[in-house]
Order: sequence, then structure tokens, then C-alpha cells
Amino acid sequence: MKKLTPVFIAAFILSIVFIVWGAIAPANLEKVSSAAQVFLQENFGWFYLLSASAILIFVIYLAFSKYGNIKLGKDDDEPEYSTFSWFAMLFSAGMGIGLVFWGIAEPVSHYNIPPFGDPESAESAEAAIRFSFFHWGLHPWGIYALIAMALAYFKFRKEVPGTISATFRPLIGKRTEGPIGKVIDTIAVFATVFGVATSLGLGAIQINGGLSYLNGNIPDSIGTQLAIIVGVTILFMLSVISGIGRGIKWLSNSNIVLAILLLFFFLFMGPTSFLMDLFTNTIGSYIEHLPRMSFRLSPFDEEGGGWIQDWTVFYWAWWIAWSPFVGTFIARVSKGRTIRQFIIGVLAVPTTFCAFWFTIFGGTGIYFEMFKNTGIWNAMEQGDYTEIALFSTLSHLPLPTIATVLAIVLISTFFITSADSATFVIGMQTTNGMFNPPLRIKIVWGLIQSAAAAVLLWSGGLNALQTASIVSAFPFVFILLFMMVSLHKGLSEEVREKVKKKTNLSNKAR
Repeated sequence: MKKLTPVFIAAFILSIVFIVWGAIAPANLEKVSSAAQVFLQENFGWFYLLSASAILIFVIYLAFSKYGNIKLGKDDDEPEYSTFSWFAMLFSAGMGIGLVFWGIAEPVSHYNIPPFGDPESAESAEAAIRFSFFHWGLHPWGIYALIAMALAYFKFRKEVPGTISATFRPLIGKRTEGPIGKVIDTIAVFATVFGVATSLGLGAIQINGGLSYLNGNIPDSIGTQLAIIVGVTILFMLSVISGIGRGIKWLSNSNIVLAILLLFFFLFMGPTSFLMDLFTNTIGSYIEHLPRMSFRLSPFDEEGGGWIQDWTVFYWAWWIAWSPFVGTFIARVSKGRTIRQFIIGVLAVPTTFCAFWFTIFGGTGIYFEMFKNTGIWNAMEQGDYTEIALFSTLSHLPLPTIATVLAIVLISTFFITSADSATFVIGMQTTNGMFNPPLRIKIVWGLIQSAAAAVLLWSGGLNALQTASIVSAFPFVFILLFMMVSLHKGLSEEVREKVKKKTNLSNKAR
């Protein structure tokens, strides 16, 4: 590609302006973005919840509808990757660092500051795991499934460019190639940059926490975190150079193996029977309470409403900000699967894995808090070190040093695969959907992502990371809602064409 696209230029300028703003006036950036976050959370929390639930219902409907047998590709296309590699790649891209960062911190936090009821009670313990299931379960994967399915369907079956705007062909036709399409793609890129930057920042914070735990001489500070970002940026650039078939695939497979090893370590070194009982109980509780949780806002309870804004609304915004990145990447590796196979795979397997993950990690943390009085919550509250939850819990299990090293390696590989996958995705979106974007384009976006993560940490730490997700996600919600309409229209037109052809052939045979 010799000429830069309008989307590349617009998204690049917007990102650079934001990065320069954060570098020159971090306090002002934090003030403005925090005000925007509060406004969106207080006035549009209902919109995030309704939108996420509507998307999930739509995706499930497609899986069991007459459209379920349509392939994401030509009728004779076969999947490019094995089922294991496919699951590993979509899982690594879809959740990554967040699972390790929040696996213990979120349930323990909910146990001590519950959405309702008394803190540190059996009720708050059950609600803590259930809401963790909710935040990392069907809803986020439904959002990912929608955008990935739309992209794969139009790219591989209808042979249009692999851009977000191209999925709107049934609605606006050729205007996807004009200013409207460019605006859609620019919003998608901007949301992706800061959605991924949030995860990279979380990764840097937790790697720093782990290194400080291993060696007290390593300070838990913004300087160390910035150094970690620089170091990991170099590593994921090497992965970018190696390409999707080698770097991302190999690292994704390694991720899933390391994640399972750490999971089994917690399961068998911790309170095994308690954790399996908890998993079984919470699966039923999650299914039972899913409708209520999906629409819960607590308008008559200011404290409960604030909890929902801080957690559920934040997560829905984070998943929406991540969705153009994750959706594009999942679409790229999902060619050849039917809509039904795709949706069941994307919803069922990662949701089950995430549920098991939060039961094992969060359940262990809560068990130690309830029955061993180990002070994990106190460690988290001292200096607001959310990232210390994992390492504080590991200190109460056998072989804490070995397990901590394994956790740090896992976080680092998640960091690399998230950034690596995102450079590929943003490269696609800013080169008119090129299947293999030029290396220099991917390197540019890799550096911008790392710079954005560094600026967010510099301007406000974890709060700034969360704020960036919520603000950047808002305009993309509208794109997702119209994408549902466009995808349904495209599928309906295809089915009508098939019926029409069959009718014509039948009439000719007569």
C-alpha cells in the first residue's frame, strides 16, 4: 500500500492529539475525561445495559434460526485453524490480561463491597462470584460474536472489504465507501486503540505488582510500569514481524496452556471440594438470575446504582470498546464455520472457561477471606493496589514463588498477544480491509497503542484506564445496533434469493 487511507490519517491524528494532550497536560486530560465518564455513566447506563442484552438476544436468535446453516465463507470453505487453535486465539484476544488482573480482585471486592446485602456474608460471597460470571460471560461474548459474525459473513461470503463499514452494505449500499463509511471505521479504530490500551495498562500494573512481590527492591511505581510497557512493546513488535500464522498462533496456544496450568494449580493446591461445589452452585445461580442482572440499575438505591455504574456499566463499555478489535480478529480466524457453529463456539466455550476461572481464582480468594482471615482485601486497600490480589492470594498457597513467576509470564504473553492481535486488526481497518496489512502500518499502530497506555497510566493510573474505555466506547454502541439490522437484512436477502432460485428451478422442471 503506497498511499495512506483517509481512515488511517484521521485515526492517527486523533490518537496523536490524545497522546500529546496526556503527555503535556495529564491533570487536564484526567479532569476532562473523568467528567465525560461520569456524564455517560449517570445518564446512559440504561443504554449500555439495554444494548448489550439486545445484542446477546439477537445473536442467540441467529444461532437457532433458519440462518444458522449459512457458512461464514463459501459453501465449500473449510476452517483454516484447528478447533483448539481457534479457541485459543479468540480466548487470548477476547479476555487476555483482564482475566488474570480481575480473577481474584473482582470477586474479593464484591464480597467486601456487595451490590446489595451485607458485606462479608454468605450472600455477598455467592453474589460476588455470580456477578463475576455475569461481567465476563454471555454478554461480552455476545457483543464479540455479533461483530465477528458480521465481518466474516460479508468478507468471506459476500467478498467485500474486511472493514467495519463494509458490514453496512445492505443498509447504505455504496455510501460505505464514502464519508459515512470513513467515519464508522475511524470510530472503530479509535475505540480499539483505547480499549486495548486499557488492557495493556492493566498488564503493566500487574506485572509491576508481581515483580515487586518477588523482589522488594523493584518499586511499584509509574516509572517501573512505563519501563515494562517499553520492554513488552519490543517483544510484541517481534511477534508482529513474525505474522499471524506463527507469532500470534504460537503465543495463543502457549497462553491457553499456561492459563490452564495456573488454573489447575489454584484448583488442586487450594480448597478443591469447596471450589467445585461453588462452581456447580454458581452456574445455577447465574442462569437463574441472568435476566434480573441484565437489566438491574437500582434507581431507588443510590449506593447500589453507583455500584452498577462502577462495575457493570464499565465492563459493558470496555467490551464494546474492545469489540472492533476482538471481532475483527475472530472474524479473521473463523472462515469456513457455519453461523450456528460459530455462535455456539464463541458463546459457550469461552463463557464456561471464564466461569470456571472466576470460581477457582475468586473462590480461593473469598475462601481465604472467609475462613482463614488472610487479609487479602486489606492488602488490596492499602494504596488501592488492586493488582496485589493475585499475588497476595498466591502467598497463602504452596510454592508461591514458582506460581508467581508463572503468573507474570502468563500476563506478559497475554500482553503480547493482545497488542499483537490489535496491531493486525487496526492495520486491516486502516488499509481498506487488507487481509495482511503492511508491516510498517502494524508497527505504527503498535507504538501508538503502547504510547496511549503509557499516557493513560501517567495521567491517572487505573481510573484513567477505565475512563478511556467508557468514553471511547459510547459512539460505537450505535454502530453495533445498526450492524444488527444490516446483518439481518443481508441474511434475509440471501435466504430470499435461495428460495427464489429453488422456485425458478422447480418451475422449469415442470
